[in-house]
Amino acid sequence: MFVNSENVNILTSLLLQHGVREAVVCPGSRNAPIVHNLNACGEIRCWPVTDERSAGFFALGMAQATRQPVVVCVTSGTAVLNLAPAVAEAFYQHVPLVVVSADRPGPWIGQLDGQTLPQQHVFGPLVRKAVALPVAVDNDTDRWHCNRLVNEAMLATSFPVAGPVHINVPIAEPLFRFDVDRLPDERVIRRMASGALETGRMVVRRIMEAERPMVVVGQHYCDYSRIDKAACLKGVTFLRQQGVWLSERLTDLSDHSWHVDEAMAVVGEDASFLPDLVVYMGETVVSKRLRQFLRRAQHAEVMMVTADGEVSDVTMHATQVVVASPEDVLLAAAEASDSLESSPTGNDMAFREQWDSVLRNVAQHADDYMPPFSQMAAVRYLEEQLEDLELDYDVHYANSMAVRLANIYAGHPVWCNRGVNGIDGSVSTAVGFAAAKSDDHMVVCVTGDLSFFYDQNALWNQNLKGNLRVVLLNNGRGGIFGSLPGLRDSDALHRFVGGDHATHAEGICMQNDIGYIRATDTDAMKVGMVRLLTERTRRPMVLEVVTDADTDNAVVGAYYKTLTTPTL
Repeated sequence: MFVNSENVNILTSLLLQHGVREAVVCPGSRNAPIVHNLNACGEIRCWPVTDERSAGFFALGMAQATRQPVVVCVTSGTAVLNLAPAVAEAFYQHVPLVVVSADRPGPWIGQLDGQTLPQQHVFGPLVRKAVALPVAVDNDTDRWHCNRLVNEAMLATSFPVAGPVHINVPIAEPLFRFDVDRLPDERVIRRMASGALETGRMVVRRIMEAERPMVVVGQHYCDYSRIDKAACLKGVTFLRQQGVWLSERLTDLSDHSWHVDEAMAVVGEDASFLPDLVVYMGETVVSKRLRQFLRRAQHAEVMMVTADGEVSDVTMHATQVVVASPEDVLLAAAEASDSLESSPTGNDMAFREQWDSVLRNVAQHADDYMPPFSQMAAVRYLEEQLEDLELDYDVHYANSMAVRLANIYAGHPVWCNRGVNGIDGSVSTAVGFAAAKSDDHMVVCVTGDLSFFYDQNALWNQNLKGNLRVVLLNNGRGGIFGSLPGLRDSDALHRFVGGDHATHAEGICMQNDIGYIRATDTDAMKVGMVRLLTERTRRPMVLEVVTDADTDNAVVGAYYKTLTTPTL
């Protein structure tokens, strides 16, 4: 039986028809009718998570893993506000997160009633669509209105690009009357959109015509369930033959040449490395040096490839916004490679060879540099062990220093909440990702200490499985702050800015029945890492690598200082 609230029944019916099969549900009375329906419908799997902030990131991780819309359902009041960090991350990563919030009827807002605040627009511009359903569905007009609002919201999760939406559901009392025997047969609205392959062809032609073309790929994960992977990768190869290709590990389009930040350190102010054409695809890049380099290329034509047509002027002098996806461009490139008999004459071979020399040099430096015991050494050893892992895995890196180390050592694409670069929710996201994967698919989360302890409720979760492994890099503070020029001279650095602490994870692991390993030297780290990745267990495991923050900064500093400019 279903609830006697027709707006909730319409919502449930349309969530099903739009393909929702996973819902993260938080405790509450006002949202209990919605949770009841989600559970009663039989086609949606409900995942209980108590902490709303963690729940939002848990749902984000599930949506990342499944590439399908995932509901996170909360009660009214401040519960909704706790989802804001995850919603912001989903917005900038283009993840289809569906926030369903219960609410009081409008007349009670602002009248000192419990758990009330104006909820409809609490996420502002950080959602693709925000709708408030009518509290009562008493006639055909009300039903049409309610139906249309839910359809509009669900369509916005995927077009023009994927992203979060907010469906606010005011529910009148009585809340707990469950006497409706079936869900209504609701009209579902679909959208058909033409492809942008021709636009992709135009971009490829322009790359082939330019003398010094450069393709920059930011955070982007191709959905190979919807496109031909072989053709996509063929397009990557073709574009690499035409010019310079720069990408980090936050994309699955970076088989090689991902040591972008090191290359930028070598290139410096040398104008001979500047392109005459920049094609920027995907979302954010980690390297600040790369962004600064692109902003120096003021005479280059800049084409921003974006599926939604929005202006995201990373270079500060974009000349064109191209409405297409990276996949459109890559498929067009694959098509061009089939029809092209020889390389276009427009390309400056010396320009490409100059860049190739730098990229080979910095990649070799990463292989040769042997860091002493430090966070850098721990990440290097982790990635070496992952190369020999005989099972499927994904790796989530937290923001700040962790993801920068990933860009040095990861031999595979990595996940990171880089949409807004926050340290909150990195572990919760990995937990949700792991829950959505099979038990034999390992999910490794590499996180710094501030990020881990801020998100420690990620481990207070009923849905933890043994396929989750966490590498906690703990040096007692936000280590990256010590690498920032000028800030090192501040007396406030360690205590007030860097968040100095003496906290360790053993107690947190103990209270949540999590396997715990601690390492304070190289030998213990290596033994612990092997155990972390190979031991079979039904519960997650945490390896806490305890290092010294000053040493960590010095080791990374030495890595960059020993970079050399190749002989061209």
